[in-house]
Amino acid sequence: MNDQTADTKRASPLLRRDFNYFETITLRWADNDSYGHINNAHYYSFFDTAVDGFLMHHSMRTVLAGEYQTLVVASECRYFRQVSSPGVIQVGVRIGRLGRSSIAYEVAVFNDESDEAAAQGQFVHVCVNRASQRPVAVPESFRLAAQTF
Repeated sequence: MNDQTADTKRASPLLRRDFNYFETITLRWADNDSYGHINNAHYYSFFDTAVDGFLMHHSMRTVLAGEYQTLVVASECRYFRQVSSPGVIQVGVRIGRLGRSSIAYEVAVFNDESDEAAAQGQFVHVCVNRASQRPVAVPESFRLAAQTF
């Protein structure tokens, strides 16, 4: 067993109290797969929706606009327990790492059954110049605002 496999086995769910921002999403019947739980691919859509909600809530979407654009360059998800429609989930979002040109958001899915994440992962944006599509430094105004939340 390599270290990466060991890390996966040691992963434990994040807790609701680890987050200050939540995006509420109503689950649809179409989100379920033939096994009766939310299809894994839908979690990435939930993450995308929640991160954008986080940015809008903190008035950061306007900072990452104009000459700037953010592109998703990586995402991952770990599943701890099943979630099914009908129902509502809350997706917690926080900034995990702020690099020179990248922003890694930590995300976690919660429902009313537990304060432990049913699934959690990472959603990474890279900041690019809209015209050239080349990476650029995350705007200083974003960095300063990120320190407050």
